Formats: sequence, C-alpha cells, structure tokens
Amino acid sequence: MAGFVPGVHLSGAVEWLARSMSEERNHVVVVGAGPAGLMAAEILAQGGARVTVHDAMPSAGRKFLMAGRGGLNLTHSEPLPGFLARYREAMPHLEAAIEAFPPTALRDWSEALGQPTFVGSSGRVFPKTFKASPLLRAWLRRLDSAGVHFALRHRWTGWDEGGRLLFQAPDGLRRVEADANVLALGGASWPRLGSDGTWADILAARGVAISELRPANSGFTVAWSDIFRNRFEGQPLKGVALTIGAHTVRGEAIITRTGIEGGAIYALSAELREALLDAGQATLSVALRPELTIEALTTRLSAQRGKQSFSNFLRKAAQISPVGIGLIQEAAIVSGQPLASLSPSGLACLINAVPVQLTGVAPIDRAISTAGGIPFSELDDNFMLRRLPGTFAAGEMLDWEAPTGGYLLQASFATGAAAGKGVLKWLEARTANSE
Repeated sequence: MAGFVPGVHLSGAVEWLARSMSEERNHVVVVGAGPAGLMAAEILAQGGARVTVHDAMPSAGRKFLMAGRGGLNLTHSEPLPGFLARYREAMPHLEAAIEAFPPTALRDWSEALGQPTFVGSSGRVFPKTFKASPLLRAWLRRLDSAGVHFALRHRWTGWDEGGRLLFQAPDGLRRVEADANVLALGGASWPRLGSDGTWADILAARGVAISELRPANSGFTVAWSDIFRNRFEGQPLKGVALTIGAHTVRGEAIITRTGIEGGAIYALSAELREALLDAGQATLSVALRPELTIEALTTRLSAQRGKQSFSNFLRKAAQISPVGIGLIQEAAIVSGQPLASLSPSGLACLINAVPVQLTGVAPIDRAISTAGGIPFSELDDNFMLRRLPGTFAAGEMLDWEAPTGGYLLQASFATGAAAGKGVLKWLEARTANSE
C-alpha cells in the first residue's frame, strides 16, 4: 500500500476496509499538521481513506521544525519498560500505543524516509543530519504521493448544527463534511507556532472534560539579586544534582534573567510545578559537587586559605565554577549568614545542598510542552472521544506529560498512529453495521 508505515501493521479487518474504501473513499479530516496529525494522516491514507489535513499555520510542522533547531531528538534508546515508566501516571493509557509503534519502529520509519538515525552518548536518538527539515520534507512528499491533501491557513472553530467542521479560511468561513476526524492540535506552548490551546473551550462546550493546561518541561522564576542576574544570566551549572523532595536528577541547568531552566530542571518540572501549586513557593536543592561526599569536601575546605579571596579559595579547593560560587553567595544573602562564618563541614553541606527559592512557573507560552488536556477517561481504547463519536484525538492534546529526551515526540507519533488505526476500525464497524 502507498505510504506504508514501518512497524504499524493493519489488521485483516482494516485491510478489508482499505479495499472497500477504495470504492467509497471515506473522507477523514485531520486537524493539526504536527507529528501526531501527520502520522494519523499517513495511517489513514495507508488504510485507503481520502484524507485532508487542515492547519491554521501557513505551512506544516512548525513546532516540529522548532524542536529540530538544536538537533532533532526523535526518541530514546532506553529499554521499553523504563521508557514507558517516563510517562508516569499516563503510562497505562499510552502503553498499548507505544508498544504498537515503539522507538524501533519510529527509527525504521525515519530511515524509510531517507533519514537514518543514530544513538547519542546520552541514549537519545537523532537523525544523522541532526535536522528536522529534511525529514519533514521527505514525509510531506510521501503524504502527497499517498493522496493526502492539505488545507493550510484554515483555523478550526468547531462544528455547525449539522455536524460539519467549521474552519476560518483566508476566503471566509468554510464548512467541511467528513466521515470522521482526528484532532491533533497540540497543547498551549509556543502559540506562535500554532499550539494555542483554543480547542479546549470548543470541546468543553461539547461536554468534554478538560484538565487545566499547565506548563511542562518549563523554566521557573527566581528572585535573583541584580548583581547575580547581571553577571550570570545565560551561564550553565554543569554536572549538578537537583533535588525536590524525594526526587533527584543529575544534569545541567541554566541561569536566566528571571530564574532557572535547562534539562535537569525540565526533568523535575512536574514535581516543582506541583510543589509551587501546593505552597506558592518551592525550594530546589542544588548539589554543586554531587560526586564528592561531605567528608571529602570538608577535607578540601579545611586547607589554609591564606591570602586568597573567599571566591578563589572555593574555586581552587572545591573546583567550583564562578556561577556556582555566585549561587552560594546568593544563598548566603538570603539566609543572612556570612560564608566566612561557616565551618569547613558547614560550607561543604551548603555546597552540596544550595537552596534556591522558586517563586513561580515560567509562562506556558515559553514551555517546551504542556500538561493537562483531554483526560484519557474521555477516550475509548481507540482514542475516540466518547461524547463525540467519529472524533478522535492524539498527541499533546491528551493529558500526559513526559521529560525531554525523545519521549515527547515518541508519544505524539505513537498516539497519532493509534488514532489513525482507531478511525479505520470505527469506519469498518460502521460500514459493517450499515450492510
């Protein structure tokens, strides 16, 4: 079949549907031209449906291209049990979709588009080109050859009284008939790229429960002193361990003008966000030398300081970077306790547990992804909305979150594939019932 997706196999019933639809050509509308929507479109075209993809933006895959600016992290090589655990409480709901289209299938799919992948030192999987644009161009060419049509600059605004999809198009309001539709409109992060979350009100008006959209994989605000902010904005804290409650992550964080962000922060963003929601503030503990025990640090800090400045002493004795020293000094200002008054053991304890008071979550429009959305209780096993038969949902619209590292894109691709297969099954059942 045209547009065959490696790793995604159609059942016998759906293969029968593909043959029957070659005569009837059921029309399926996909709303959203991101990874979830485009994958649903590919599955649907593979199954014989006539597919039109609508998107409010002038071109497809805007946020996908943004994700590839630093090297497109498609998925992760972590063994599947650990991989699935990254989705936390959403794991039971995503497990079947990801097992049906796992990381190995996503890599095969990319290679079939002429974009072979490799596993980086961190276990993350990237195209060898490190870019999203060649992969997206090849994908769009394959969709075009499979007969998928695109209606760009078409903003979805809901349904009319007859059940037709409504789109605000350049030439005015359009009403579109469809036998089924897939909603893949993303979350509410990076609205300028098309994911603005306006769909939430449209679905809520139809009785669909919506969990509040919240920032995920986001930065956090900190009331830095002017001296620290002006000197260290943009500086990385490398090789640190960050802790909130019982959760610890090793990695890197970046000082921003208004707070702190970076990979290790994103990995803890759910815990940090929930702590802030509960108490209005949260204390992040930063270990600047996590590979050293307190005893080892105490021994180093017990050396004679001589005529060195305190900063030079910390830099040489404990190998702490200037931004790390600045962070320690910030903590001393907040506590009102001079660093010079601390014993070597007290200073060692501070170095490996620097308290940073978080005051808030960075705005959702700057977050990498979104938490909240359509609860899985609103969907059946085929990703169809229970209250809206014939309407399916996929991708970041659904109420799940995961850390960066390939987990976000993997679930978007996998749920898109699952929704596409769900549509084909639903159309097959409807056809069988009408005979």
